Amino acid sequence: MTRTEDDLRRILRRIDRRGYPAYREIGGGWRLTSCSLEVRRVQGDPFAAPTRVAVRLDPARTGYDAATIATPSRRVGLSCLLARTFAAGARRIPRGGGSGRSGEVAMADPGQVVLPNTAVLVGADGSVEARFTVGLPAAGRRVLGRQAERLLTETLPALVDSTLPAHAHPPADVTLHVEVNEDADALRARLDRHGLVAFIADGSLLPRRSGIDDRPLDGGRATLFGSPAGLRVTLDRPNSPPVAGMGIPRGVTLLVGGGYHGKSTVLDAIARGVYNHRPGDGRERVVTDPTAMKVQAEDGRSVAGVDISPFIGPLPGGQDTGAFSTPNASGSTSQAAAIIEALEAGSRLLLIDEDTAATNFMIRDRRMQALVRGDDEPITPFIDRVRSLHDDAGASTVLVIGGSGDYLDVADRVIGMTGYRPADLTPAAREVAAAHPTGRSVQAAPIRWPSRHRFPDPRSISARRGRRERDQGQKPHHRGLRPGADRACGCAADRVALPGSRDRAGDPPRACLHGRGNGPGGRTRGARRLPGPRRTGCPRYRTHRRSGDPASPGRGGSSGKAQEPENRVGLEQPVDRIPPVFDRGFVRGLLEVSRLRQQFAQTQLPLRERSLGNLAREPDPLFLRHLVEHHYRGAVAQQDALGVYDYRVFQRASWDVSTDHTIHKVT
Repeated sequence: MTRTEDDLRRILRRIDRRGYPAYREIGGGWRLTSCSLEVRRVQGDPFAAPTRVAVRLDPARTGYDAATIATPSRRVGLSCLLARTFAAGARRIPRGGGSGRSGEVAMADPGQVVLPNTAVLVGADGSVEARFTVGLPAAGRRVLGRQAERLLTETLPALVDSTLPAHAHPPADVTLHVEVNEDADALRARLDRHGLVAFIADGSLLPRRSGIDDRPLDGGRATLFGSPAGLRVTLDRPNSPPVAGMGIPRGVTLLVGGGYHGKSTVLDAIARGVYNHRPGDGRERVVTDPTAMKVQAEDGRSVAGVDISPFIGPLPGGQDTGAFSTPNASGSTSQAAAIIEALEAGSRLLLIDEDTAATNFMIRDRRMQALVRGDDEPITPFIDRVRSLHDDAGASTVLVIGGSGDYLDVADRVIGMTGYRPADLTPAAREVAAAHPTGRSVQAAPIRWPSRHRFPDPRSISARRGRRERDQGQKPHHRGLRPGADRACGCAADRVALPGSRDRAGDPPRACLHGRGNGPGGRTRGARRLPGPRRTGCPRYRTHRRSGDPASPGRGGSSGKAQEPENRVGLEQPVDRIPPVFDRGFVRGLLEVSRLRQQFAQTQLPLRERSLGNLAREPDPLFLRHLVEHHYRGAVAQQDALGVYDYRVFQRASWDVSTDHTIHKVT
């Protein structure tokens, strides 16, 4: 039953100066004068994570007209406008002293990007729900009830009234935000029919203030973008006149030019074109194929079960690269793995900057080919595969290149950057290539690109908060998640226990990960770490131990004693094949996003240049949401009060989160 504002005031006055746990009495829903307040999680300590709060305004109080919220694109644009305004207003609230986080009000600020979020939900009926955090006031660990009363019944309603309803914003500002977002979605949808992978409108402002500040560079210091005549196209928009700009067709495109002339700036703008941007950002009319992926070399990243044989042949010692795994990849193998992972995730556009690429992976010139025999070099350079990537795998490439003219032989078009202004240099590049042959020989033999599609198994991911789970036994040699349900065996063990679930026998359901399910007595609780190898209950897959793999200790046994395979195995995999998996770094990126509760408020832009294996180091919520939604056939990202994504991934369907926090299928 929803209680009134008077009830809330009475409770806060009664618990004044009591121990901090007394705040638990205010959990639940409250009907305030101007809005509905819900305290969803009360912090247990003034120094702990702040209290999660949500407010809801009915359509009659918000006052948005039907045209403003007519489409999902418009509602997303409006929700990001409200989230930015609320977050800015919350930062201006004085904290007024107290212990720990006393008086702190915070909401996730979307920054320059416009993405579907659950920090502010705008319903199709015009209702608005805002989710944020509040630090309940305390002196030491004593409740400051009077300050909490003013905060919850006066300060918060005033903040809500000045940021969320229609009367808090100029009508022209609201209209601009919803129309710009809808136009960006429309431009991106038109790329495919025009045979384009990216579009940059004339007049766009691409340079940023710095590498850590995603806001646009001051207009007086930046050069506005202008498209060359040979690449100029015009696209229609639903809310504005047609816009002209540079269209990048499918195929192999080179960005060339001198240093500091804007090559990487253009590539970064293309990479971030998978997201819409707020009005005034300068890139609101820059759109890119939503499957685009920026790849780079990452020394030291882990690779698990990736077929890098198109680029890396058999290694010394006879190691096969058809299902390559290593905890410490080199620059060339990490970049090869990143490209294959992008293809398996469904990417149709690869973005590569030579500054962050491995030189020996990108090119082998004529002299090096003459010095090192082909039989002694396992690497097939990218230059010999880039045409096949487009012709056979359907993946275009945009490549920043400034040090190797050999790529002129394989490029469909060449764009030269001079003083941040592009020019179509394709005819001149072909003349140069004809006049100055490199003499290098092509090393690539015909291949078949990987066709499998890898994505997280939703049953193997749980974001339950609580005690950190411990791995049982030896850490798995082959780390990661198995493929999705399209390869599932369908056995009774092919499940993951959810918190509180029980099977018919009353025990938590076991998880068959095709070789790493939990055995008898094992419990798969919501965990942040992958379960250790256990005996599988799957009747369809046999288990075996690889030679050289250590035995895993039993629950009470010694780690030095090997166990028999029927009781315990060190590594369990199908005999006929090793399933493709994601590495542990990617899984931790999904499961540990909640750690970014504070950092996310300062996040300005997703780091697209991070590939799957490096997300454990710098997981980014916006990037993860894009990754799952655009590359893994549908997903739901249900945020907490601060807007941190808590993933529930679903296969082969579109899902959404309703205003009452229930997950439902989109029809």
